[in-house]
Amino acid sequence: MKKIIFLLAMMIANYAIEAQVKTPQPSPKSTLTQVVGLTNVEIVYSRPSSKGRDVFNNLVPYGKLWRTGANDNTTISFSEDVVIGGKTLPKGKYALYTTPKADNWEVIFYTSTDNWGNPENWDESKVALRTNVKPELLNRNVESFTIGINNLDNNFAHLELSWEKTLVAIKFEVPTQKAAMASIDKTLAGPTAGDYFSAAQYLQQSNGDMTKALTYINKALEMNKDKPFWYNRLKSLIQAKLGDKSGAIETAKISLASAEAAKNQDYVKMNKDSIAEWSKK
Repeated sequence: MKKIIFLLAMMIANYAIEAQVKTPQPSPKSTLTQVVGLTNVEIVYSRPSSKGRDVFNNLVPYGKLWRTGANDNTTISFSEDVVIGGKTLPKGKYALYTTPKADNWEVIFYTSTDNWGNPENWDESKVALRTNVKPELLNRNVESFTIGINNLDNNFAHLELSWEKTLVAIKFEVPTQKAAMASIDKTLAGPTAGDYFSAAQYLQQSNGDMTKALTYINKALEMNKDKPFWYNRLKSLIQAKLGDKSGAIETAKISLASAEAAKNQDYVKMNKDSIAEWSKK
């Protein structure tokens, strides 16, 4: 009997855990991603609705700091530096705060993004950028608070905040030409030392064409004035696979000396072990 009662109790407990009530959130979470030129932008925020209430200067008071949404921080991330109001905002993730007024909104990008709503203690040193924008009157009503990225151009876009009959559009400029030219210059300049090293490493590890692997690692060493010890380590392994044990030993000694100077004990041991193995008759 006791066993039956225990089993029933366990079944009821499990049912209670699994039968948690699920209801819609009053301010559902939304994520927006958008590419502007060559810059990735991501916004994560919660969307309150007016539900018949007057929003601005009532639900959201004028002249007071607003979390610009509901619940935890509204955040915005930029993959590249952007320019807002003539000022540079470094790439990264920010909490978005605003101070609404009838004729002017202050928009603030804040580096601390883990607050629930407004920070308990405001830290001015965490303000990455402030800008002021004039609100616009819409000819339609927006029931739920909405953030969008519109008026897309290769070089700019507008971060738009809209609710009730108010629209605030913050223009931000993106470094498309700079990023595009950097990509073009890098591509046209040809492979880097790192590219040649990666190609040689792949061939060595996959037992590919060792002659080609040796050509690639020699090219990598030519292009890198520091001659990293891991480059010479790879070259020694390739030489050993090609049957050139004397050459592999000499290269391993170079790698060993560099690894000792860098105090990298892992490579010191690997080189010593390889030298000992390749020195056997």
